[in-house]
Amino acid sequence: MAMNIGTGGDEDEVISTINTTPLVDVMLVLLIIFLITIPVAIQTVPVDLPKASNVATQTKPENVVVAVDREGAVYWNAEKMADNAALLAKIREAAQKTPQPEIHVRGDKDARFEFIGKVIVDCQRGGIEKVAFITEPDRGVAQ
Repeated sequence: MAMNIGTGGDEDEVISTINTTPLVDVMLVLLIIFLITIPVAIQTVPVDLPKASNVATQTKPENVVVAVDREGAVYWNAEKMADNAALLAKIREAAQKTPQPEIHVRGDKDARFEFIGKVIVDCQRGGIEKVAFITEPDRGVAQ
């Protein structure tokens, strides 16, 4: 804190008032910063976000697991598919069953999204109504 020294008649006399000008300057700058940033920080678009719940997978014998490895190879249960045409034929065959099986897609975390997207498109073309993604549960460990 600063003290004002008077230049009056007696040179030994010290004026002991606190100089509040720097404090007021800092407070005004902070006020301006908060007035500018708070409306930006709280301004959001009103969107109804979905509620997530972790439901254990109920494996039924009619469910089919389609796995995609990191190179893009597709497996129907444990059988490797030769190409997309073979996969589409299997999907169309499964779509004719009653009740229709669910397709569970297991994609390698290093696989390109293109490979998994092709499987989803084939499921849509084949007439499958339910497609699910199989993931590992989050254990709270950063990787």
